[in-house]
Amino acid sequence: MTRIVSLVPSWTETLFAIGAGDRVVGCTRFCDEPRSGVAALPKVGGTKDVDVGAVIALRPDLVVANREENTRRAVEALRARGADVLLTDAQSVRDAIAELRLIGAAAAAAATAEACARRVERAVAVAESGAARRPRAAAAVFVWREPWMVAGPTTYADDLLRRCGADNVFGGLGPGSAAGAERAAGRYPRITVEEVVRRAPRLVLLPDEPYAFADTDAAELRAALPSARVVLCSGKDLFWYGTRMAEAIPRIAELLAPR
Repeated sequence: MTRIVSLVPSWTETLFAIGAGDRVVGCTRFCDEPRSGVAALPKVGGTKDVDVGAVIALRPDLVVANREENTRRAVEALRARGADVLLTDAQSVRDAIAELRLIGAAAAAAATAEACARRVERAVAVAESGAARRPRAAAAVFVWREPWMVAGPTTYADDLLRRCGADNVFGGLGPGSAAGAERAAGRYPRITVEEVVRRAPRLVLLPDEPYAFADTDAAELRAALPSARVVLCSGKDLFWYGTRMAEAIPRIAELLAPR
């Protein structure tokens, strides 16, 4: 039986959903879905502070990691100690679907993963069809505060917005832009509230993870953006890919629909 350690919460959930949960022998402390499946699993640190020794001690045949969520140092250390690391790096909905199939094959659950991938593809098609029939929304997706950070270009969230009917007002904020030249941190640039005001989104999404935005944050942004709809929403729906996408994409599409 393939022994799998997952260092990525969304892929941990996916492994259980495609019937490979009995092969998962360890995960991070941030892997919280499915709750009944992960509760008793050995934890190997967090996504950014992986305990390499603890992973190796579990004798995995496969370690599932992510370029964005895990550190390069941890991945290199695992490989140096002989671990077979499947390093994912979804930057779009299409990437995420392809990686769902890849993980299914690696976990000896290809048939179930394929069925799940097709359900996701159908959800994407429905969302895109609906988006084509209505006005597009100008939106911003926040991911952190102190400092304020947003989802920028070449991120899964940016592509998800586009497919579901919104245009990310920070989609062009990268290292080549005037503001991004100084503050861009990868694909999730630091910004100021003043920059948000200048870009004038009509919809602002405040997810409950990775930063747990609350009513006080929403009130602050509503005061700065009185014409915008500021919404607290699920971070898992916005940022987790894998099997969850089949249900999350319709919810995001509904969230983006004009009110």
